[in-house]
Formats: sequence, structure tokens, C-alpha cells
Amino acid sequence: MPQPTDTANRQAQRGLILDFAGVLTADPRPTHRAWCESEGLHPEAWRATLNGNPEGRRLYAALEVGEIGQAEWNERTAALLGADVAPENLMGRAWAGVPAARRTAALARAAKDAGYRLALLSNSFGLEPFDPYEHAGVWSLFDVHVISEAAGIAKPDPAIYQLTLERLGLPAQACVFVDDHPVNLPPAEALGITTVLATHEAATVAELEGLLGVSAALPA
Repeated sequence: MPQPTDTANRQAQRGLILDFAGVLTADPRPTHRAWCESEGLHPEAWRATLNGNPEGRRLYAALEVGEIGQAEWNERTAALLGADVAPENLMGRAWAGVPAARRTAALARAAKDAGYRLALLSNSFGLEPFDPYEHAGVWSLFDVHVISEAAGIAKPDPAIYQLTLERLGLPAQACVFVDDHPVNLPPAEALGITTVLATHEAATVAELEGLLGVSAALPA
């Protein structure tokens, strides 16, 4: 959709809504491939199990909306990955090495300092025993947290975007939403939220700097 560029529109946008994985973290796929190899699995075993295996997809969808917890997911998904894969803290072992997106976090801090309200809108992959948001050091950055596990709904359900706006206390037209999955953007656009598809971190940060009128500065 057309993106606003003039000063008046920038000043009107007072909410920044960020996805987590692939936005506030680097692309997790290289880390997942390396982890699979360390476990003696095919490099694509993680994604094949979660995305290509019908039971793996079902379990992950159940985890996202809180129908099962991370510990149960660990147990049942480990069995799908292979007989020799230990279930203990499976999610944490696979995700702990994914780097945080430091420039995106710096952009979010600059926006907050400039008066924007910040919302984390994330499809959950569980909070216990491994909390990915605390691990990445971003939880305290946000004014509002909308995690699908707690909300009982997940992107791209339009209801989760409406819930985020309600918790922010802002109209859709005052907000910018960033996500790395194209399928998650149209429901936000339909509400009137300006959307940004996260690709490479530098390009995404540059686009947000132009939209929000702030500059990301990495801490020394």
C-alpha cells in the first residue's frame, strides 16, 4: 500500500508495532540449520518438521495459541525430529543462538524516546522453560505485549491486530506495523495500519527511519 512520506503524516504516526522473530532477531534459519547439524540431523530437519510434517504443523499451531505449553511441545516435537533428539528445552536449544537485531532494537528505542508507543505483536513459540523475548533482551522495551499464546489468537487473524490497537489506545492510522511474513500484513492494512515488510535489517531500519522521522543509533 502507499506509504506516507510527508512531515504531517510522520508526526501523526504515534504507534510502532513490531513482530519478534525475523524483525527483532536475525533470520533464524542459519542458526536452526547449524543446530540441526549439531544434533546429527539433516540441516533442514527443523523447518521440515515444523512446516512440512502435518503433525509438526498441528503441534506448532497449538503452541502458538496456548492449547499446549512449550514443555509439552518440546516432548512431542522431539519425537518427530528423531529418536535420539532429547526433548529437554528443545525450543531453547534451537533458538538460543539466534542473534538479536541490534539496529532494529535501537530504532525502536529511538522511536520510544521520540514519544511513540511500542507494541510487541508476536506469534508465540512458548515462554517456559525458554523465554525468547527475555533472552533477546527486548521485553522491557515495549509498552504493550500481545503474545498469541496469551491472547488465544494468532496472526493473521484480524482480531489480534484489533486487540493490539485497543491495548495501545491508538487508532490504526496512527500506527506502523513491521513483520517478516507477507501473509501477516494485509489484515493490518485492512484496518488502516501502515505496514512494512521486514527483509534485510539495514533496509528495514532505513525505511522505518523515513516513516517515523527518527534515527537508529547503536549503543556504544
